[in-house]
Amino acid sequence: MMTVLLSLSIALLAGLILTRACKPLGLPAVTGYLVAGILVGPYCLGMLGVEGLGFVSQENVEMFSILSQTALGFIAFTIGNEFRLSSIKQIGKQAVIIALAGAVVATILVDGALIALSVLMPGVVDLPIALTLGAIASATAPAATLMVVRQYKAKGPVTQMLLPVVAIDDAIGLVVFAVSLGAAKAVNTGALDVVSIAVEPLVEIVLSVVVGGILGALLSYTERMFHSRSKRLSITVAYVLLAVSISQIKFNIGTVHCGFSSLLLLMMMGTVFCNMCDFSEELMDRLDRWTGPLFALFFVLSGAELELGIFTQWTMVLVGVVYIVFRCLGKYYGAGISAKITKCEPTIQKYLGITLFPQAGVALGMTLIASAEFPGTQGAVIRNITLFSVMIYELVGPMLTKIALKKAGEIKPGERKSSRGVLHH
Repeated sequence: MMTVLLSLSIALLAGLILTRACKPLGLPAVTGYLVAGILVGPYCLGMLGVEGLGFVSQENVEMFSILSQTALGFIAFTIGNEFRLSSIKQIGKQAVIIALAGAVVATILVDGALIALSVLMPGVVDLPIALTLGAIASATAPAATLMVVRQYKAKGPVTQMLLPVVAIDDAIGLVVFAVSLGAAKAVNTGALDVVSIAVEPLVEIVLSVVVGGILGALLSYTERMFHSRSKRLSITVAYVLLAVSISQIKFNIGTVHCGFSSLLLLMMMGTVFCNMCDFSEELMDRLDRWTGPLFALFFVLSGAELELGIFTQWTMVLVGVVYIVFRCLGKYYGAGISAKITKCEPTIQKYLGITLFPQAGVALGMTLIASAEFPGTQGAVIRNITLFSVMIYELVGPMLTKIALKKAGEIKPGERKSSRGVLHH
């Protein structure tokens, strides 16, 4: 117990100190947390082998996965609270089209590039690997994006469109991944499994939306039974924890494997709650303050999970670079062209695609599924390339998001009052 608490305290302090170092460089706080995770992780401080002083192994980091799952739950719930009916009516159709285009174009470009690479490097990349990585390319990370938006209090058309697009992207990514993974398995085995391609992803989406909606309605009803602010906050926390635990349930109905998408479930709960509860904004403001340390630990742990040893494998680096470049092209042009077609504002057409570059949790979840389906060399290649790309996206993505929002004029260099009452420009 002592070493667990010591590890968490050192991780949190290291993250906070690194955010101060990032500030003069103009880097987002997320970058500081991620770098701190690398420093206290298995490849730096953890190499000393002192339990509690750092994370001595990947297994040691995975011990704290419950914190990461919980943090993702609160992040998804927070994003769901952005889906108010007024904004859905205004940008709902555009957000769906942009999210669909960004996911599909990224998948097609990555598929094409890796299939071409498989001709040049047949021993490293094959068709099943290309198809699977193309599907993983569709996923976007909501966590880093949300943290940048919150840190700089970004407001404007790009920000308003960004959070719904990132949320919808998860549902689209699930379907794209299921279809591509089914096709990849068919190439390996010569048999096409219609249930896993068509039925299971739709069941997962429907279950997540329905259960999330029910929990959101129950949360709104329960909140009205209490008037104390602290009790209302405690109820919100309890429901998020309940939803995260429900999202981990897996079961079978006949031959169909059923489960939930934690992001979709929590986002749906947040959406229903914010539209049913007239004091939800006040509650979310209080919740934001409570979750600060949890989010900081989430990103430090994410940094500690990054496997730097991948850099020693030049073939993985080469394939990873191709994956990153073509995924970024797909996200940028997919979002930009679809935004133009749907007549979005010029800033959305120009900058939204850049904010969709970050990739982490959802992609890693897809990688775990793919590794289980392809336990040999194919699974290892998929895992290594995804880990390499996530490492680059996590370190560079938040900074690019900040730059894009600043160029769009949605991060204002205004004055901010500190806790000591000193004004900062």
